[in-house]
Amino acid sequence: MNVIEEKISRICEKVSAEHGYFLIAIQFRGQKSQKIIEVFIDGEKNLTVDDCAKISRGINEQIETENLIESSYRLDVSSPGVDRPLKHLPQYKKHIGRKFEVIYKDDSNTEKKLTAKLQSIESDVLIFTNKNEEINIPFSNIIKAQVLISFS
Repeated sequence: MNVIEEKISRICEKVSAEHGYFLIAIQFRGQKSQKIIEVFIDGEKNLTVDDCAKISRGINEQIETENLIESSYRLDVSSPGVDRPLKHLPQYKKHIGRKFEVIYKDDSNTEKKLTAKLQSIESDVLIFTNKNEEINIPFSNIIKAQVLISFS
């Protein structure tokens, strides 16, 4: 990431936090004459279109104020979507009661795969249940976790 991209990333983090969300990822694409900045945010509460619009306006204002991009650009602010793995512990809270596919390291540092329901979170430990078995996984041991979509 270059200096301008780092500044824009910090702006995105700051503006997202001011609205109760956090930055998941930022992607810079496009040509020099038409930059595309994709900002993915999430939080403990569900992200609305209005929230995305407010955050987008806040980010745009700061980019313009600091004159960080001289050419035209497009800024897209959205949630990461259900197809993206969760990266931050607060993201899990709104998915309690849902089924996950989790890849994690157990106590012996062996990589394991689990499909189970997220029952609760205590401190930084995620508690999953699978067929009446409780599996406690420290957040730091999770390699990848994704919510499974249910169509029932």
